Amino acid sequence: MTLEGKVALVAGATRGAGRGIAVELGAAGATVYVTGRTTHAHQSEYARPETIEETAELVSAHGGHGIAVQVDHLVAEDVRKLVDRIRAEQGRLDVLVNDIWGGEKLFEWNKPVWEHDLTNGLRMLRLGIDTHLITAHFALPLLIERPGGLLVEVTDGTAEYNAEHYRLSPFYDLAKVSVTRMAWAHAKDLAPHGAISIALTPGWLRSEMMLEAFGVTEDNWRDATTKVPHFVISETPRFIGRAVAALAADPDRSRWNGQSLSSGGLAQVYGFTDLDGSRPDAWRYVPEVQDAGKPADATGYR
Repeated sequence: MTLEGKVALVAGATRGAGRGIAVELGAAGATVYVTGRTTHAHQSEYARPETIEETAELVSAHGGHGIAVQVDHLVAEDVRKLVDRIRAEQGRLDVLVNDIWGGEKLFEWNKPVWEHDLTNGLRMLRLGIDTHLITAHFALPLLIERPGGLLVEVTDGTAEYNAEHYRLSPFYDLAKVSVTRMAWAHAKDLAPHGAISIALTPGWLRSEMMLEAFGVTEDNWRDATTKVPHFVISETPRFIGRAVAALAADPDRSRWNGQSLSSGGLAQVYGFTDLDGSRPDAWRYVPEVQDAGKPADATGYR
């Protein structure tokens, strides 16, 4: 599987799924523009140590060419300048991954709209929905200049699961379900241009923030299963990265246009594994996790 000569933009690649996706696209040989708000010189409100420069360095270390660009995807002019730069430097865009989020510190579990902080809830919608639309507005015209372009809208939960389950609060629920519908709508517009759009969810993601919350590292993450046994179905951010790389390299990927997919489900089709050789498929087991008394919506799948 090679993506040499291909150009990708991973919007929201500072950490978590975005970083994992960028690294795996790089491992397949792609040039990858990685964006986010946190750099060595500037932190977002997350106040986290991860930076886009680190992500770009990881992309290059794994065989690709990583290019870090500080972008606030709520600022239309920033995004326009980003796409203009990609056009000037590369003349093409083959893969666009919209992984922009930023709501981990904004949502409140199991609170109705009248109890949830309104400012935080509306900010969550802007970060989770508006950013994706702004980025698509500016980047898709470049993506469709060559046939075969791929748009990946990263969300939390499959369409099937989200249709039957309430996701934490009205704000979080709307943010995540909207991205799935957005991917379906983009698929209708992209198909005549020979490009496709899909919604993609990781499973129970062992992001930097999730590992920290459980008091473990990637090296000893299994220790957390003594307190939460179902953490055994979790996955690294590189797993969803391998899903995106497999899609990008698949000449028959148009079969997926408009669909809601998961990292675990695609692993069954393409045969890739996580870093430890496992093939987790969290969304197959989420109902069982709920039945066992652990609220699936409170486990932080993304």
